[in-house]
Amino acid sequence: MTLVVRPVRPDDVPAVLGLVRDLAAYERAPEQVVATEDDLSAALFAPHPAVFAHVADDDGEVVGFALWFRSFSTWLGRHGLYLEDLYVRPDRRGDGVGTRLLRTLAALCVEHGYGRLEWTCLDWNEPARGFYRSLGAELQDEWTVHRLTGEPLRALAGLAGDEQAQPRG
Repeated sequence: MTLVVRPVRPDDVPAVLGLVRDLAAYERAPEQVVATEDDLSAALFAPHPAVFAHVADDDGEVVGFALWFRSFSTWLGRHGLYLEDLYVRPDRRGDGVGTRLLRTLAALCVEHGYGRLEWTCLDWNEPARGFYRSLGAELQDEWTVHRLTGEPLRALAGLAGDEQAQPRG
């Protein structure tokens, strides 16, 4: 195995999107993937991208990926790195691929002075949770994720234009 972890390249996008779909199927939500290759390319290779990815490349074959973006902690007063998705093909799990991807992100954090590396994990995904614990990750179970999408997001955005909601100055 000649595994290399490197930043994503434009020609990796089809493989990454395939892995995204595999991840969604594993997480029991394949119908929720609406992203296209064009969407990923536009986000990852914009003039000033806000999202980044690394791939695990084994002799030209993408066998895993980590997609991430910078976050910020007001408590630390520093940026952090938020891992949106980490996925390794099932046939390559246990080969150290996930560890190599996370080690690369940890090194980026240290290199740039970021204060933390964070991610979420489904509560039923015990294999992943065990893997993360083995690396020293601490479960933050006192936090609850909240999300607005679809109509509730559009409705709230409409409130932003309400004159009564605007501060007077």
